Amino acid sequence: MDAGSPGHTDVNGHVRVVCPRCGTVNRVVRERQDAGARCGSCKETLFPGRPLVLTKANFDRQIAANDLPVVVDFWASWCAPCRAMAPAFEQAAARLASEVRIAKLNTEDEPDVAARFAIRGIPTLIAFRNGREVARQSGAMDLPGILGWIRANV
Repeated sequence: MDAGSPGHTDVNGHVRVVCPRCGTVNRVVRERQDAGARCGSCKETLFPGRPLVLTKANFDRQIAANDLPVVVDFWASWCAPCRAMAPAFEQAAARLASEVRIAKLNTEDEPDVAARFAIRGIPTLIAFRNGREVARQSGAMDLPGILGWIRANV
């Protein structure tokens, strides 16, 4: 992915990025996404290089208000394949931090969100673009599989 990577850019070259800590929508110059951009409100880094933790309270805002694509891992702590995939998903988050929002939603803690997306098996990855689901994949993957799936679908 490059500077022309997926995501809406306004006429001034800005993308909207939702702060992972406070939920404030920030406008970031696309060319400066890698340069340690921080939230204008809480000063938290906007691209932490680790998966965002999604809950019922922040899910819709993170999905709908980010111009960057969002990939969500629907998982549970009791799920052995989920635990096996977690390190690779963390590495994907570090590699794609400024290009794609990488997030996790614990289906045990947030059953309403999981039901809304008809999650039947875990782990399930769902890619969202412009607030809408664009791709879905069930089953654990290794790092090359995750990166390949993301690049093919967002």
